[in-house]
Amino acid sequence: MKKRFIILIDFSDQTSNLIRYACDWSKQAKAKLMLVHETIVIAPSLIDSESREQITQEANNAAFQKMKALTDELIPSSTEVSFSISESHIQTTLTNLLAEPFENYIFAGLSNTNIIKQILIGSVTLQIIENINNTVIAMPKDIYKFSHEKIFVAVTETHPLNILELNKVLNLMDEAETCITFFYLAKPKEDTSGIELILNDLAKLFTDRYETKTAIYKGRNRISEIKKVINDREEELLIVQIGSRLLTDQIFRKFLINELVYEGQTPLIVLP
Repeated sequence: MKKRFIILIDFSDQTSNLIRYACDWSKQAKAKLMLVHETIVIAPSLIDSESREQITQEANNAAFQKMKALTDELIPSSTEVSFSISESHIQTTLTNLLAEPFENYIFAGLSNTNIIKQILIGSVTLQIIENINNTVIAMPKDIYKFSHEKIFVAVTETHPLNILELNKVLNLMDEAETCITFFYLAKPKEDTSGIELILNDLAKLFTDRYETKTAIYKGRNRISEIKKVINDREEELLIVQIGSRLLTDQIFRKFLINELVYEGQTPLIVLP
């Protein structure tokens, strides 16, 4: 099945780097690109339907011109790229696109726009992660070049790792000089004997293709300990499973999004 990178475009300051990153990765993955934009239509509430349709069409046309200018500047002419521009809600558009016969990957930005968003973590990207059953790559604003020297995979006992989807993601990359660390964040005094076996089994499963390691971070300082390993560097990738403690526990979630993505340099891949 052909691979497709769906890039969510909002024309923010982050947009250019997001396109550059997905385009750079697409060369290894042999994936086509699709740029998707939800047009926000501003029109009087009592306007007639014909006038509203005209305003909507003008807004979509303006978005198309901006998107075309971006692709001409950032994407080589040899790269296959298409556009989807609509006033429909972004989740509706994505649902329709994901029904098409492609192996899809959604690229979206996580912008640290204000303190309220840091506290509530309610961005469009995180809503998509929670509501769309597809792998999502959430990007910090300053990363523009794809690299994968170090991959960190969060593991949990209650939500088994989606090995099929993990393999699909790994197959988008070359295997040279890549180290995968399977890790677990434990509660204080938690019995980790079971998860240790799971981590070791995962490491063995991939050891023929990659250098693999395991790690368990324990105690009250487990967040500070993991920050020593995941160094907010652009050659790192963090992979988590939707429903894992990193995304459901508010303390971990705030740490993950705010410190590793908003403020850091670590692209986040969320598996369905």
